[in-house]
Amino acid sequence: MPATTIPPKLTGIATPQDDAMNAFPPAPDTPETASSARDADRQSVRARAPRAAAAQARHAAVTAQACRLIEASDTPPALGTLAAHAGMSPYHFHRVFKAETGLTPKAYAAAFRARRLREALATATGSVTDAIYRAGFNASSRYYETAGQVLGMRAREYRAGGAGAEIRFAVGQCTLGAILVAQSRIGLCAILLGNDPDRLVRDLQDQFPRADLIGGDPDFERLVARVVGFVEAPAIGLDLPLDVRGTAFQQRVWQALRGIPPGETASYAEIAARIGAPKAARAVARACATNPLAVAIPCHRVVRRDGGLSGYRWGVARKHELLRREAAAI
Repeated sequence: MPATTIPPKLTGIATPQDDAMNAFPPAPDTPETASSARDADRQSVRARAPRAAAAQARHAAVTAQACRLIEASDTPPALGTLAAHAGMSPYHFHRVFKAETGLTPKAYAAAFRARRLREALATATGSVTDAIYRAGFNASSRYYETAGQVLGMRAREYRAGGAGAEIRFAVGQCTLGAILVAQSRIGLCAILLGNDPDRLVRDLQDQFPRADLIGGDPDFERLVARVVGFVEAPAIGLDLPLDVRGTAFQQRVWQALRGIPPGETASYAEIAARIGAPKAARAVARACATNPLAVAIPCHRVVRRDGGLSGYRWGVARKHELLRREAAAI
C-alpha cells in the first residue's frame, strides 16, 4: 500500500471557507446605521429608566419606613432588625439608608433621641431622669455615657439654659469682618461672622443664655487663629472637633452640606433630594439659615436652582467672596 501523503500547510491561499466569508463582508458604517445605533442606545436607556426610577422609589419608601420605625421605638432598633423590615441584607440596607438620608441608621437614631431629649427637657414638668427615659435611653447610664455628644453639656445644665456649662470664646477680625469662635467641652460650637463684634457676642448669649461664657486665653486664641486661617482658605480644611447640635432633619442637611467639595455648589432642591426629602427645599433653606458654624458647615455652597446666590445668614457678599476664593483655589 502506498504511503499516505500529508499535504503541506499552505499560507496566503484562499480557502473555500475564506471565500464564503468574503462573499458577505461587514456592511460599512453609514449615517443610517449610526442613527440606528443611537436609536438603539436611546431605547436601551429608556428601558432602564423605569427600573431605575422604581428602585429609587423603593429605596425612598424603605428609608421612610425605617425612619418611622426608629422614631416610634422606645430604644433604637438594631441594624439587623431594620434591614429585616426592609427585606434587605444589613450591608445593603446600611448603604441605601445613608445614601437617602446622609446619615447612618445609628446616627439618625442618635440625632432623633437628642431632639426628643431637648424637647423633654424644655417642658416644665418631670425630672431629668424622666426626660432621659422618654427620649429613648433605656437606662440613665446609657445617656451619661454619651451625654456630651447628645447635648454638649449635662442635662441639668441644658434645662437651665446652659447654666454651669462653660463656653470659651473669642472675637477677632478676618478679611470677612468680625469673627466669633466658641468652643464647648465637646468641640467648636459656634463660628459666627458679622460687622459688629458686640452683636456676635449677643448671638452667642442667645444660643446659650445661662452658660458661663469665658473669654479665651492665649491658648484659645491660637485655636481662633487656626479657624481664621480656615475661613481665609477653606480648601485647607479644618481638623478640629465640632459640637454640632440640631434636629434630626438639620443634622441630615448639615451632613449633606459637608459633602459638597470646595469650589462646587449644589441647589437647595439637590440637597433635599440627597437626604431623601425631595419636596423639602424650603426646609433645607431654613436649616442652612440656622447653621451655627460658618464655613465649617459650608452652607455658602448652596445656591438657587438657577445658580443665583440667595440669602445667607452672614450676608450674600460674604457668600460670594467665599465661593470666589474656593473657585480660585482649584
